[in-house]
Amino acid sequence: MLFNPTKAAFGRHETFALRYSWLTKGYQAVSAPGGNTIFSDEDATVVLGVGKNMVNAIRYWLQAAQLIAPAAPGFKTTPLGDKIFGKKGFDHYLEDEATIWLVHWLIASNPELATGWYWFFNKFHKPEFTSQEASAALLDFAKQNIQSKFSATTVKQDSAIVLRMYARSKGNTRTPVEEALDSPLSLLGLITQAPGGRTYYSRALEREALPIGIFGFAVAQLFEAMGAAELPIENLMYAKGGYPAPGAVFRLTENAMITKLEKLIHQKPGIFEIRETAGIHQLYLLDETDPIEFLNFHYKGQLQENAA
Repeated sequence: MLFNPTKAAFGRHETFALRYSWLTKGYQAVSAPGGNTIFSDEDATVVLGVGKNMVNAIRYWLQAAQLIAPAAPGFKTTPLGDKIFGKKGFDHYLEDEATIWLVHWLIASNPELATGWYWFFNKFHKPEFTSQEASAALLDFAKQNIQSKFSATTVKQDSAIVLRMYARSKGNTRTPVEEALDSPLSLLGLITQAPGGRTYYSRALEREALPIGIFGFAVAQLFEAMGAAELPIENLMYAKGGYPAPGAVFRLTENAMITKLEKLIHQKPGIFEIRETAGIHQLYLLDETDPIEFLNFHYKGQLQENAA
């Protein structure tokens, strides 16, 4: 979660944006008996039903979304991956839009494996821009902050993939059908494209569709990562000290941030509290909590509603 200038990753997606079926398909392949080596197995393309480059892309996106992790001789599913996509997981078939919000947070708060995504949602604040402006800004960020080797061309490609992954396609007839398929993250409306296609927008809004449970998970993860008992609201709103910020990642207005914090405190009492100290509004952690509890709050509530 903490940005490390010596650890950055660009271009590991083989130029493929995340696609709808990849998270569930990839997770199920890794979690199957003997599936820990699936990505290096000769029949990986058959099992996953994609070409070799896409096999590598699926492996990358599962890691970027923190659903699998390296484990000799291959990979293993993470506890969070099991919670979401396991056989008894909350959203086995990726049917709840909340899971897409969660995946977005997990990618954008992962600077080591998804540096371009971390940068865009935490460090790039222009509400209106062109693809050229975004790629130039990411390259500037890399030159000023990344201490490991990188290719300028690869960095620029990452910027293009960010936009392709979040902005709904405009039906460019020169784009192959499979490339025009929207990523699930395009549902969130965090990046939109002007009718002409040259201008993009990524504006802070109320984001009423963002579930409180997913927002709470992000806030709790930040507290846990920082080992903090209190944080200025400003730190939750704007990325500081190399940590991601829920307000920035979810593109919330300051009023929306306060509203969601108040709803979080009301719906999950006894965990957080807003206080003003020396003129600074801060969020206090009243009791240690596992971020997963906020996922339980969202998904189990949904399950109970569906059962009723």
